[in-house]
Amino acid sequence: MSTVNLKAAEVQVRENRLGSITGFKGTASELVECAKCGELTDSERSFSQCLGCSTSNATCAVALIQDSAVISHGPVGCAGRLHDYGFTYRVNGKHRGVADPQQRRIFSTNMDEHDTVYGGNEKLAATIREVYERVKPNVIFIVTTCASGIIGDDVQGIAEEVEQEIGIPVSPIFCEGFRSKIWTSGFDAGYHGVARKLIKPAAKKQPDLVNIVNFWGTDVFGEWFKRLGLRANYLTPYATVAQIETSSEAVATVQICSTLGSYLAAALEQEFGVPEISVSPPYGIEQTEKWFRELGKMTDRRDEVETFLREEREKWLPEIERLREALGGKTAYVTAGASHGHALLGLLRELGLRPLGAAIFHHDPVYDKGVDSLDSLNNLVETYGDVPGYNVCNKQEFELVNILNRTKPDILLARHGGMTLWGAKFGIPSLLIGDEHYGMGYEGIVKYGRRIADAIENDEFVKNLAKHAVIPYSKWWLEQDPYAFLGADAEAEGF
Repeated sequence: MSTVNLKAAEVQVRENRLGSITGFKGTASELVECAKCGELTDSERSFSQCLGCSTSNATCAVALIQDSAVISHGPVGCAGRLHDYGFTYRVNGKHRGVADPQQRRIFSTNMDEHDTVYGGNEKLAATIREVYERVKPNVIFIVTTCASGIIGDDVQGIAEEVEQEIGIPVSPIFCEGFRSKIWTSGFDAGYHGVARKLIKPAAKKQPDLVNIVNFWGTDVFGEWFKRLGLRANYLTPYATVAQIETSSEAVATVQICSTLGSYLAAALEQEFGVPEISVSPPYGIEQTEKWFRELGKMTDRRDEVETFLREEREKWLPEIERLREALGGKTAYVTAGASHGHALLGLLRELGLRPLGAAIFHHDPVYDKGVDSLDSLNNLVETYGDVPGYNVCNKQEFELVNILNRTKPDILLARHGGMTLWGAKFGIPSLLIGDEHYGMGYEGIVKYGRRIADAIENDEFVKNLAKHAVIPYSKWWLEQDPYAFLGADAEAEGF
């Protein structure tokens, strides 16, 4: 299977490339079987409350590169969401060992009505030149928006023309919001731009260098790798263009989230000869040991890995057992992106909690490498058993509110901001941990367990909040089946 074509200016969206979906109700095992049998089809919603925009995710992949600049080619409002990455970059830099990270440089062509009628090509070319003169970046990325896509601006042609003039890579990223219902198609578009324009063929190999496709979590890999005689090359937050250019010299690529890194990891393997570790990320005991052993095999460090795992078990297993005793029998609900959501469900099972269900933002039946061992949902089901009430939804909060009102779990785990408030309004302790590395490895199980136990024990605030909170959804909706607008049921019932 080959889904990577770096000669093309645009990457195929996940619906077409991987057969990904945003609508499903059932159990996790039913979804796995549908995908395996080739019978997976997307269920449409007759009502949709909101969608994530791929432009934001594409910017996430490139804006945190230290010496980059990003131009949003569209109305200035489309760039309004992107300012978050400036704040994230400054706050999280210290967790990655970057003492003084470069301030993010995000610009907009500020398309207006005149540009939508007569075209924005000239404005785009002028903006690229001005951005280069202002901040002298080592790469300029252009993220497209619905406006520039609809009118058909020649973004690729303008980028190539001005690139020759200014002498640095100018990489267009085609990520208009209307391209895909699956917001993670934006990650793929961003990494396509990175792989096409920045990564160079390896001049040599560095047998101790491992690429890590990640967001912006703490540097757990750096500490682990020191004990194994390895070095972590984080892609792409906090990296420089020079680091990215030489990522082809690494001995392997790993991902912290297959949803995020599927495309870039496949590109590094298929186009630059850097093998991807074909195991789900190290969340939970079984996946942690599988992941490290695969890493040891690929880097010729099997003995060092066995020593590492033995030391980790001796240090953390007693505390894991104590947490299991304290949390055993508690119930939970998870809302998150696909791969990380599967990881959180696994962590809950490790700690003895019982998931009542999950609202997962999309589902990939296969990742870009096309191997079964990367299927994080299948790995979850095989290791920990089935998950009932498994809902695939692209952030349809009206469904989440209905489900929480019915299930009343002991705790809600969320990956994204804005979701935990719904649990709190129902008096449910709710936990959001933005550091995606927080739950990794043996130590991660302990850290997450402690936070969960603390949230459940200290529930006075949410209990009091529930007494006064106003739920914006009507009694009529809360009495409906939560999937009343999903698929065939919605059509049959006239919704």
